[in-house]
Amino acid sequence: MKLQSYANGEWYQSSASGIVLNNAINGDLVAEISSKGLDFQDMLNYGRNIGGPALRHYTFHQRALMLKELGKYLMDRKEIFYQLSAATGATRTDSWIDIEGGISTLFVFSGKGRREMPNGHVYLDGNQEVISRNGSFTAQHIYTPIHGVAVHINAFNFPCWGMLEKMAPTLLAGVPAIVKPASQTAYLTELMVKHIIESKILPEGSVQLISGSTGDLLHHLDFQDAVSFTGSATTGLKLKQIPAIINNSVRFFMEADSLNCSIMGKDVEPGSDEFDLYIKELSREMTVKSGQKCTAIRRAIIPSDKLDAVAEAMIARLSKTTLGNPSNENVRMGPLASIDQREDVKQQLSKLTQDNEILFGKSTELELLDANADKGAFMSPVLMCAENPATTSAHDIEAFGPISTLIPYGDEEHAIQLAALGKGSLVGSIITDNSDIATRLSIGAAAYHGRLLILNSSCAKESTGHGSPLPHLIHGGPGRAGGSEEMGGVRGVKHYMQRTAIQGSPDMLTAITGSWMQGSQRKIDCVHPFKKRFNELDIGDSVLTEKRTITLDDIEAFAELSGDKFYAHMDEA
Repeated sequence: MKLQSYANGEWYQSSASGIVLNNAINGDLVAEISSKGLDFQDMLNYGRNIGGPALRHYTFHQRALMLKELGKYLMDRKEIFYQLSAATGATRTDSWIDIEGGISTLFVFSGKGRREMPNGHVYLDGNQEVISRNGSFTAQHIYTPIHGVAVHINAFNFPCWGMLEKMAPTLLAGVPAIVKPASQTAYLTELMVKHIIESKILPEGSVQLISGSTGDLLHHLDFQDAVSFTGSATTGLKLKQIPAIINNSVRFFMEADSLNCSIMGKDVEPGSDEFDLYIKELSREMTVKSGQKCTAIRRAIIPSDKLDAVAEAMIARLSKTTLGNPSNENVRMGPLASIDQREDVKQQLSKLTQDNEILFGKSTELELLDANADKGAFMSPVLMCAENPATTSAHDIEAFGPISTLIPYGDEEHAIQLAALGKGSLVGSIITDNSDIATRLSIGAAAYHGRLLILNSSCAKESTGHGSPLPHLIHGGPGRAGGSEEMGGVRGVKHYMQRTAIQGSPDMLTAITGSWMQGSQRKIDCVHPFKKRFNELDIGDSVLTEKRTITLDDIEAFAELSGDKFYAHMDEA
């Protein structure tokens, strides 16, 4: 099977021989992938000229409802995606994060769009600014969709979620998207895009797909376009330096894999709920998706006097992890996404072991359920311990797999310094039951992180965990993590819109924004606005009541009626 691209309103299959994509479990051929023959400039023009105007025709609420309908459509077909997802090495739990977690972002952004954005074409930013003395000249900041295309370059680890978490805010903003999935797992992205197109819920040109290389696509971008990239920092920096992106000041949002940490508070003792939570969270982040998560815990920062207890508990827990075919219900960790990915992880691991001791995962022999180690991309979880906390290579080298390093610390300031050595992270977590410790560590570490989870037993039951980005919250981080943000509710929608300060008379600004501005004309009608139907209301409809004197009796009667007897209302001045 050769994967197809969706360009200019039709499916395209390259006639050229492509890269072979293998099943992560057994090495069998899944598909070939090539984008040779695509005209990438045509794809951009199609999005700009067909997709963009079609989307901008609708209001925020109408586009939000499209997301809801699309989410329902895909959720009804989720088992189709689960079936193919196993070939990526994902267990049912891993796939749930990718498939249903991805679809849920459509529902969240649909709700955000209908609750927090107007049923119009302009989004207001901040309050009206009254500039002149008499109020005849005023100003307001607004957001409107950019008139270009958003190029989404995604990572291999989440072929569904990675696409949908970018697509949802983009489409809500009114901007078409060109999706470029990572080749290793692009067959699952292609399958979902086929169902998106089949649904006919989105206007034509809203979504296009590149299966294979982007070719010269990025060289044709202009200032109205945007790029959202997820992947390695090295690749992201190369893309940012493309002349067209630099010369045209193209919006570029980069989310790069980072050396995320989890700090155990000094108050946490072995046998406590928080200690057990820490062990559970760390082991889960090492094994879910076989550690192939940009948010996984790479550095476990532990009080030095708890190091042995943590190591012992982690070894005991990891030794119970069953590896093998993810289709087997007893398997807790499947293979990595590809043989090449496993070899890359092993290369990085060999660098890490030069100054870190392996505590678990030394053996190269694997016990697998329903799988052959010679054919699949399997490897054991590996837990290490830093010999020198300040200079360990774990602060610089990431092995994008089931690998983590225990790093001991002395006092809280030392823990914060160690966290900062990651040079910017997507997420960090703090496990403590002491609010003072949590406050000091959070304030100290926040500048180095895009998101912080403060976890204790009181919230653990409902916590979404260290490694789960949520569409309501920003996903991104400073420094090594890319210096950008994704999602975050309406914040993520604004990335695909232009903020403009508009100035003029209140009446003009009311007409442009669709919101009444102070100083605009009021429409006084004999019918009270509350008595009108929604479709009968106009902006500026008002009611003017006759003047009357408020007496003390009126105030006391209102206080008795409402129960509001606050002294400032009742006492005589």
